[in-house]
Amino acid sequence: MVFPISSSLFFFSLLLGIFISVSSTSWFGIWIGLELNMMSFIPLITIKMNFYFSESALKYFLIQALGSALFITSSCLFLSFLQISSLLLLTSLLLKLGSAPFHFWFPQVMMGLNWPQAIILMTFQKIPLMVIISYLSIYSNLMKMIFLAAILSAMIGALGGLNNMQLRKIMAFSSINHMSWMLISISISDMFWILYFLFYSIISSTIMIFFNLFQVFTLSELIKFSQKNTINTLLIPLNLLSLGGLPPFAGFIPKWMMIQLLINNKLFIPLMFLLSSSLITLYFYIRITIFFFMLMNPLMIFSKTLNLSSPFHFHFTLFLFFNLFLILLPLMFMLF
Repeated sequence: MVFPISSSLFFFSLLLGIFISVSSTSWFGIWIGLELNMMSFIPLITIKMNFYFSESALKYFLIQALGSALFITSSCLFLSFLQISSLLLLTSLLLKLGSAPFHFWFPQVMMGLNWPQAIILMTFQKIPLMVIISYLSIYSNLMKMIFLAAILSAMIGALGGLNNMQLRKIMAFSSINHMSWMLISISISDMFWILYFLFYSIISSTIMIFFNLFQVFTLSELIKFSQKNTINTLLIPLNLLSLGGLPPFAGFIPKWMMIQLLINNKLFIPLMFLLSSSLITLYFYIRITIFFFMLMNPLMIFSKTLNLSSPFHFHFTLFLFFNLFLILLPLMFMLF
């Protein structure tokens, strides 16, 4: 199990908070859902109490409390001061989301989490905030701020991951970078950001589940572990390259569709920043991949048979087939 049985209640209340925020028709109802979500996640962080977990929980609480205070204040002033309150409302959401230029807390909190909590922070916790931002995207005065946040997230997420040996920081800055694509897609199509989020969640969760299974937290630990497990030497680079959006892996499909969408809408400047940041992120993913293949003995791959009775091998073989299946999706769209 990911969490102890005693903490299952907090996980279900976290999901309830997401449902309340997404389905609510009033700002107050959305705020209640966000507060329930926050207060449910903090006990999940502190399951195993130590200095790092308590520090991350405190940082997360302070940032989310500040964002909630800005959110409820701006929502109360929404009808009277539409321009200012809408900007303040979007600022509070970007702060809670960890998007640039309010990203400073996100990598620090990630460094104090275990992988199961990191999966929740990078996937579930983004859902209500992204949905609310999609509600606000109808206001033209907020579009410039959303585009600015997306461009900053793209560049900071790409540059922050360079020369980093900590896997949690690499995943945190990768999340910030992917957030830029989702913020841009929100301003164009409500349905498309959901598609991008699904691809991102599946690929990043799969990578972090692997890290959790073998309790690796640094790049050196990951490389040492892969030297003992040759099948992982093939699977890990494939997952990372897919997360980086290298064709023809699954992660390239939403980016490819996004590029087409931006070209059709003549949004060339945001596209330039997104593509530049993607090249930088691919650089450090490919660098990790090169390390793996340099340390791999080709004869070792065939000296061991793949044990599908192992839960890890079975699940990650399924993921490999999932990746290959998604590669065929563009061909399906062209044929039908």
